[in-house]
Amino acid sequence: MVSMNWELVGSVAALLTMFGFVPQIFKIYRTESVGDVSFTMLFQFTIGIFLWLLYGIHIQDRILIVANVISFTTLIVVMGLYLKYRKNKLGEAIL
Repeated sequence: MVSMNWELVGSVAALLTMFGFVPQIFKIYRTESVGDVSFTMLFQFTIGIFLWLLYGIHIQDRILIVANVISFTTLIVVMGLYLKYRKNKLGEAIL
């Protein structure tokens, strides 16, 4: 029976999660548009990542801590870009 290297699986999952929002950052920055981005989703995901970070700190898991610090940082950047480029005209929904 083949033994699974779970640390490798966790590391690959962490890499994918850490940089999952980077393409969105580039797209928002390039187009200066957030029309198709849900702030509610960003906020919810950011809180979830922050809670995963706290959990990683609690159990002292380096992979969880590093992955979620980087993921949290990229989400803060996305949320900042969202707030910068949102259209705040009368009649348009921000969320």
